[in-house]
Amino acid sequence: MIDVHCHLLPGVDDGPVTLLDAVELARASVLNGITHAITTPHAYPGRWDNDLANLQPVFANLQKALEAEAIPLKIKLGSEVHITEYLPQQVTSGSLPFLGQSKGYRVLLLEMPDGHIPVGIGEAVRYLIKQRIRPLIAHPERNKAIMADPSRIDELVKMGCWLQGTAGSLLGQFGPRVQTAMLYLIEQNRLYLVASDCHNLHGRPPNLAQAAELLARQHGEAYARMLVLDRPAELYDLDAV
Repeated sequence: MIDVHCHLLPGVDDGPVTLLDAVELARASVLNGITHAITTPHAYPGRWDNDLANLQPVFANLQKALEAEAIPLKIKLGSEVHITEYLPQQVTSGSLPFLGQSKGYRVLLLEMPDGHIPVGIGEAVRYLIKQRIRPLIAHPERNKAIMADPSRIDELVKMGCWLQGTAGSLLGQFGPRVQTAMLYLIEQNRLYLVASDCHNLHGRPPNLAQAAELLARQHGEAYARMLVLDRPAELYDLDAV
């Protein structure tokens, strides 16, 4: 499986604190059946001021540590970008790590606030699409406004957004309301892919295998494979590895 949303880089956000923590989280990812991962530290101006300049050395150190420990996890650098007024500046400066490319677009993992759908999200999405950037909305099922009315996500899908569901949401890790919203995304064929969004070994561990098994039982092997391997592989550009 390929995990396109995970917090493996140490000391840059609310993921692992130390390099040792990061190595153990990577080891757990491999044990969970993950072979490739796009590391996606938060890029949230004023809270986590991450960009290519400060993330690349941290990424390189983790890559070396995985090789030294013979942990067979292939990693790429991406980011999880919080929607703020600085988004156009971040894009034009070239400071953001993208997830990859797919169907003629660069793909950017875009995070909404937890409590609401921001008023300017339509404008932000239109701007990104015009720049040939596909917004992949991170864990929309965990947004309180979408929990209250899951159909509110439909407009963003119509505008061209893709949706990334979280494995733990499907498994009930975040509670019944999040799980219900996740099921809506599946039943209405809104979900583009599933990722772990792992942060640590305890409360937020890698659990993509468990979600894939549940998806396969309920919706078939082909559907599960599409969400955890086929579509993520295109973003990772597995053919180029």
